[in-house]
Amino acid sequence: MNLTAACILDVKKITKYQKELSTDILKIPRLRAVRSVPLDTLPNGSAKGVLLKPEIRMNDKSSWGSKLQELVEAREVLVAPYQLQLDYDYWTYLDIMSAILPENDQSEIPVGFSVVGHVAHLNLRDQYLPYKSLIASVLLDKNPNIRSVINKIDDVGEENEFRTFKYEVLAGPDDMNVEVREQDCVFKFDYSQVYWNTRLSTEHHRLVSKFKRGEAVCDVMAGVGPFALPAAKKNVWVWANDLNPASHESLVQNAKRNKTFKISDFINPFCEDGHSFIRTSATSLLNSNRDLAIFSKVSRSYRMPTKAVNAQIHVEPKTFSHYILNLPASATTFLPSFIGLYAGHEHLFEPHTETQLPMVHVYCFSTKSDDNKAEEEKIRSEVSEQLGCRMGGVGREEMEIWDVRDVAPQKRMFCASFRLPAEVAFRKVDAEMNPG
Repeated sequence: MNLTAACILDVKKITKYQKELSTDILKIPRLRAVRSVPLDTLPNGSAKGVLLKPEIRMNDKSSWGSKLQELVEAREVLVAPYQLQLDYDYWTYLDIMSAILPENDQSEIPVGFSVVGHVAHLNLRDQYLPYKSLIASVLLDKNPNIRSVINKIDDVGEENEFRTFKYEVLAGPDDMNVEVREQDCVFKFDYSQVYWNTRLSTEHHRLVSKFKRGEAVCDVMAGVGPFALPAAKKNVWVWANDLNPASHESLVQNAKRNKTFKISDFINPFCEDGHSFIRTSATSLLNSNRDLAIFSKVSRSYRMPTKAVNAQIHVEPKTFSHYILNLPASATTFLPSFIGLYAGHEHLFEPHTETQLPMVHVYCFSTKSDDNKAEEEKIRSEVSEQLGCRMGGVGREEMEIWDVRDVAPQKRMFCASFRLPAEVAFRKVDAEMNPG
């Protein structure tokens, strides 16, 4: 691109004249207007200058702005030709894809992808599979923090219950050992062996913000700990379970890794079936007697060593304040395990004490609409059926149904939160039907 540059002879005045010539200066996104301009008439062969708009021509003073003319006449500025070249490094991923993909395949250029540590995770539509290597190569070039690009080749959990997926490596090494930071916690795991969704970070924060220091939380499908670790960081007692041995091991190691917050002291990890864990964890907590002393460190002066003082004793409660069931495809089918959960222990809860029955946060999928009214009714009905108790209405436990995120054009993820009804928690049940 043939342009004209305004060369500023006094480098101390570059900022000043750049402002005064602002209406004439070339403005292109991501492009610096100030450049070193070749100028043979000067001793060092170049000068600092600002690039001007294409319509401003070096040999046509009528195209110059009044300020530019004034500065040239005052010999504060010289005009000179400049050849601007915009190479591969300048153009964005979208620019390049728009330029090289066939025009009839540009309606939905793949721009959305998840980044998990150093891995970019694509979910390419069939029409873009012939260009998958090219797409991955450009994506790798334009994102310096990405080292590997993969494409999902089946649905999450299609062939196993651990919510992992098959993938192909499109660019970079097949290295799925990643490190992710979320809510001031560090998570390390093998992305090919466990479930992780970066797009749920906002939801993780939303739910953890509901937990209060000193409460006990039962995370039934904890994964590598996106709810458990941040909760433990705020001194919440977390019983964290996952059926996947790889997720369980990552959870244990991540709890140890984040030792700054003494997270491992507040997490009790398990690798069991979620249906039975709901019941066995409640029983185990009733019989648990754990406490933890946390010392704050203060130093009286810079000459004196730091001393541990002000010990705070944290006592684990006897009942859970929250249950998390984050397995959207089937979590509602775990709800029957809550029937009779605290049968025979009515004296532990209101009105006998100030302790309330636990909140249950169950994730699920449904269809999507503008107001979610139909979906909310479906979810409420499903929860009511699983619990054998009508939810909502006069004198009934209310349910909050939170719109988490869209997962497909006609599919949405929700979180239904409700307090476990007394008629469910204290219901007498057949021991064979509900062991534990």
